[in-house]
Amino acid sequence: MEKYWNKEIECASREDMKKLQDERLVAQVKHVYENVKYYRDLMDEKGVKPEDIKGTEDLHKLPFLSKADLREAYPYGLLAKPLSECVRIHSTSGTT
Repeated sequence: MEKYWNKEIECASREDMKKLQDERLVAQVKHVYENVKYYRDLMDEKGVKPEDIKGTEDLHKLPFLSKADLREAYPYGLLAKPLSECVRIHSTSGTT
């Protein structure tokens, strides 16, 4: 019996995995830019538009969140959907 959760992805070639990662990154960046004001503002500050991100080689162009950013935006500033569509909001007791 094979023990794969998702054999197609778990056994993908390096080239196929890179292509999948690139596609998903591009889609995710577009999604957050269009739906999360906090991310859009950070990207605009840095002068980055979704079309500037072609794949993982462009990760360095994106703004990364700090603990301070997370504290500032929590809990509703990072939602990609209206609050009325949210089922649950996860939280943490901290990072230390």
